[in-house]
Amino acid sequence: MLDAALKEQLKAYLERVREPFEIVASLDDSATAAEMKELLQEIDGMCDKIQLRLDGNDARKPSFSLQRLGTQQSLRFAGLPLGHEFTSLVLALLWTGGHPPKVEQDVIDQIQALDGDFSFEVYMSLSCHNCPDVVQALSLMAVLNPKVKTVVIEGGAFQEEVTTREIMAVPSVYLNGQHFGSGRMTVEEIVAKLDTGAAARDAAKLSAKDPYEVLIVGGGPAGAAAAVYAARKGIRVGVAAERFGGQVNDTLAIENYISVLETDGPKFAMALETHVKAYDVDIMNLQRAEKLIPAAQPGGLNEVQLANGAVLKSRSVILSTGARWRNINVPGEAEYKNKGVAYCPHCDGPLFKGKRVAVIGGGNSGVEAAIDLAGLVAHVTLLEFGDQLRADAVLVDKLKSLPNVVIHTQAQTTELTGDGNRLGGLRYTDRATGTEHHVELEGVFVQIGLVPNTEWLKGTVELSKFGEIIVDHHGRTSLPGVFAAGDATTVPFKQIVIAAGDGAKAALGAFDYLIRTPAAA
Repeated sequence: MLDAALKEQLKAYLERVREPFEIVASLDDSATAAEMKELLQEIDGMCDKIQLRLDGNDARKPSFSLQRLGTQQSLRFAGLPLGHEFTSLVLALLWTGGHPPKVEQDVIDQIQALDGDFSFEVYMSLSCHNCPDVVQALSLMAVLNPKVKTVVIEGGAFQEEVTTREIMAVPSVYLNGQHFGSGRMTVEEIVAKLDTGAAARDAAKLSAKDPYEVLIVGGGPAGAAAAVYAARKGIRVGVAAERFGGQVNDTLAIENYISVLETDGPKFAMALETHVKAYDVDIMNLQRAEKLIPAAQPGGLNEVQLANGAVLKSRSVILSTGARWRNINVPGEAEYKNKGVAYCPHCDGPLFKGKRVAVIGGGNSGVEAAIDLAGLVAHVTLLEFGDQLRADAVLVDKLKSLPNVVIHTQAQTTELTGDGNRLGGLRYTDRATGTEHHVELEGVFVQIGLVPNTEWLKGTVELSKFGEIIVDHHGRTSLPGVFAAGDATTVPFKQIVIAAGDGAKAALGAFDYLIRTPAAA
């Protein structure tokens, strides 16, 4: 089942198991069950603290549970956790065996203090790069708190469940039978949704912090680079980020960051955070900024108000809030989001196997999405608003060679249609002739670029007509002591390497401001 190198690696990891536990498999006569049995037998032979049983009788077959002896732990994997989820399986084995997780003690305490009945089901696909974070978070919660029960379900192995529950995007999480959330979530985010008093406690704790010399809002490549460069000056630095790593977390392959031959978004985001943590930087994750109150005079304290009510103060501020996927803003888009409307072909593409889909957008991301999907789905319709595709020629040639792809240029999407529960089609107008068309399909992937996360800054700093923060060559904004960097600014070419350089420049600009501007009384 596993190759020799992977076996040796897994065996080395399992040497860290401290406590005995059981793996109980519930099998049927499927090919997946045969593979599961082989995998579990290999794991069983690698560690004498693991006992494998094949007499399970769970309703979901094939599946297996992990349970530390003498505990009420309830963690089950339904289907094979391979691909992106193999790491999730390894971590679940280690945590069940008593190996400590790399999570802040405050988070562990918060998980263990949860009181109630929490029965989670998380649907994932093996090609989804956002799913492991959610799977690992819910697995850890099940290991740490017996009141949390978690079942991890591979959608491809349980297609009937996916169809019945009309799951059109992964990861998709259910709590006590009701939909809890979709998309990437960290363990801190999940716990915060369950612990209703957490926000108020967090706000009081944050507001009590001393003022910073540099406060960075946003934790993507620009924010991370700014934090490192500012911290190396020996000054007090804080980072308030809604999601450390930002949009990088949603990127699959990264092959153009100089000196890093190849990596993926989640790994790169983790590396960013690890680098920042190597310095004396106060990282405040899961914090969304809502208002910037500029200092009354140069050298004074700027204030950033957070969504939970906290107020952070700093002599200088670097805005690096990044950007997000742009919506097409037509009737039906919001109604059918995660019910046929998707934004990540790598994550959700497998859910549309054998079905008809459309891709909206003819740039590199749209054409790449259409090429990827063509290998999975029955048919792809690509719609581009302009009179020609804007992607690289090599991608366009590849797309045109595929037999199950149709391309429409000068196509303006006007409505996404359905039965109220799931998407059923798409309407578009041929801009050349004015003719209206309706295409019947089961999925739409929106790939039309980015919009800056700057709505909260309107009326405070000067923005371009596209909502980007206007900056000069030092990263300065229209406000003294306020700098900006990355995809949220007017700097052209939204690339990771450019954002990182931009963050470094803004940090150096902020430091120059601090040493030239006396602190106000």
